[in-house]
Amino acid sequence: MIDLIFLGTGSAVPLSHRNLSGAALLRHGEIFLFDCGEGTQMQFRRAGLKPGKLRYIFISHFHGDHLFGLPGLLTSLQMANLQHELHLFGPKGLAEYIRFHQTLCSFGFDYALHIHEIEQHTPAIVWQAAEYHLEWQPLQHRIFTLGFALIEASRPGKFDVQRADALGVPDGPERGRLQSGESIVLANGLQIHSQQVLGPSRPGIKIAYCVDTSPCAGQVRLAQNADALIADSTFPAGEQKWAHQTGHSTAKDAAEVAQSSGVRQLFLTHFSGTIGPAELPSLAEEARAVFPNTIAATDLARFKILPRW
Repeated sequence: MIDLIFLGTGSAVPLSHRNLSGAALLRHGEIFLFDCGEGTQMQFRRAGLKPGKLRYIFISHFHGDHLFGLPGLLTSLQMANLQHELHLFGPKGLAEYIRFHQTLCSFGFDYALHIHEIEQHTPAIVWQAAEYHLEWQPLQHRIFTLGFALIEASRPGKFDVQRADALGVPDGPERGRLQSGESIVLANGLQIHSQQVLGPSRPGIKIAYCVDTSPCAGQVRLAQNADALIADSTFPAGEQKWAHQTGHSTAKDAAEVAQSSGVRQLFLTHFSGTIGPAELPSLAEEARAVFPNTIAATDLARFKILPRW
């Protein structure tokens, strides 16, 4: 299970009811932050998230509503005496941006900050861990913009208790070892392999983040079979021409990507300031007409993303 928390769902300028772009994924005690608009660190507190659990930050592009909260967040982590290393991903130029603020404001980091810059030729997988990896693809915006996907490794198949009983596997640690993919030897000398008692492997959770983009091939690749797609929905359907001219999407655009990509759940975000709380339900309905399993996200809304089975 992964918790998805929206820290900001607005675009361009902050509003009294809507902060700028930011979404957090909480997985097994680690926080993955996607974009860091102005005020993100305050939203962390309002959401009840602990900054000390932040491990990875992903910046999609260098427009201020996705970036201007980053220097403040990094310096606050320094003041909080962060003890672990932090990995920061974004387009080429991100390290220079951080150095500029450090030089101008005369501050440093006692924690290890690792900056990973992404260019057109960068391989799709930008971070590999034992239980998951992170991928990126270019999106269609006015400047070089990254979309991301967190993809968990496949999980072992379901344990067949009846089959284990028939093979004489006793209750206890032996069954746990089989469930983790190991083989065991019974007291009678019979060797049992995990595939004898496990069903087919099950896919892990996949969550795609594609904000500030018009529909494009990179978004489709990241969204493919995702359990959750966090998608740009800056404008209503009637403003599609303007949306595409400015490198954005409508709610209907996002729904069409979700429908064609086999997505389980669509979350709309990055709303124009012209879309107030009263207009949000109609925007969601435009998307649901194409892809029923759609939610228009609001600031500090929290969702549990579960595996498919």
